[in-house]
Amino acid sequence: MIDLRLLREDPDRVRASQRARGEDVALVDALLSADERRRSSGVRFDELRAEQKALGKLIPKASGDEKAELLKRASGLAADVKTADAERDAADAETQGLLLRLGNLIHPDVPVGGEEDFVTLETHGTIRDFAAEGFEPKDHLELGQLLGAIDVERGAKVSGSRFYFLTGVGALLELALVNAAIAQATAAGFTPMLTPALVRPQSMAGTGFLGQAAQDVYHLDKDDLYLVGTSEVPLAAYHMDEIIDADRLPLRYAGFSPCFRREAGSHGKDTKGIFRVHQFDKVEMFSYVTPEESQEEHRRLLEWEKQWLTSLELPFRVIDVASGDLGASASRKFDCEAWVPTQDKYRELTSTSDCTEFQSRRLQIRFRDGKAVRPLATLNGTLCAVPRTIVAILENHQQADGSVRVPEVLRPYLGGREVLEPVAK
Repeated sequence: MIDLRLLREDPDRVRASQRARGEDVALVDALLSADERRRSSGVRFDELRAEQKALGKLIPKASGDEKAELLKRASGLAADVKTADAERDAADAETQGLLLRLGNLIHPDVPVGGEEDFVTLETHGTIRDFAAEGFEPKDHLELGQLLGAIDVERGAKVSGSRFYFLTGVGALLELALVNAAIAQATAAGFTPMLTPALVRPQSMAGTGFLGQAAQDVYHLDKDDLYLVGTSEVPLAAYHMDEIIDADRLPLRYAGFSPCFRREAGSHGKDTKGIFRVHQFDKVEMFSYVTPEESQEEHRRLLEWEKQWLTSLELPFRVIDVASGDLGASASRKFDCEAWVPTQDKYRELTSTSDCTEFQSRRLQIRFRDGKAVRPLATLNGTLCAVPRTIVAILENHQQADGSVRVPEVLRPYLGGREVLEPVAK
């Protein structure tokens, strides 16, 4: 959530942020009104309580008619205090409810617009000319079937659409990717973490996933637990309700977890293969830093993502995501999109978001800076979303006979294997 003091001091900035996101601007004025009621009802309650305490000191000293009058006033005052308390609680609940609906303030450099209004910042690698090489590229599903690596038919039989099996070299390729990604993250100073896949409501809400993203979240009603769509959620909640000494920052974690997403808004999109699925594994980077360091840390996370994709020898571009395509928690987001030959376009492979103090305020995570205690900043960055990375590797490194060249960085994790060979023609 944002700082209420900032809302009071510069409501136009908050309105502009909401407008750029394509969200309800009227929410800002409703929140300002609720906050004013919360503060005025709080003052009223404090005044009545002070009067009540003062009266309580007078009553034991009084007698006769004076005491009777004081007792009568005390009785009426007790009712007023109760009413003021209820009004204060109601106004506070309304304020908190509205505050939770408000997205993070977007960074001033974020391009304004919808999904297609991003700005391309960099392009890396060379897109292969398959025609010049003399063959038509196969898509990842055909390659996966030739290699005995992907089985979507049995995935659908067992679990339904958008589920799959990774088999044989497909399973080995996932393990290689995860191990190589964790090795890079560990070398960069991240602490490896295996995180829970189920979290409590306060963890999911605290990271901002029960707002606009709620339709994509799986909820277990009987247990009131949520399946995570990313290990960002348990990594953000890891230090919930804690105060961290400033000299411990930055704290950096690399979480590996299964991820579950309904993909409710993607009907008819990417239905073939394993690009958009309901369950997948991912290595996620997560950082806790001081607010003053968040922008620099954001750039560092992006550099680690670029290092990873470069090591996989993939052509990719970096985009500055437009305001209307940001998640509620993100102030700014960079995506790395890899080239997918059979789709003839770039597709998102990694993403890194600067969430500033938005999540830490919700989760009550603060740091001690001298005598002051204040919210810190949180950031997240995908290092390896496994299925999409497999898609990019298979399609970009395929050879005319249906085999796939293994990037050097993965070979030590595949027993030195340089090529994945077809098992069926």
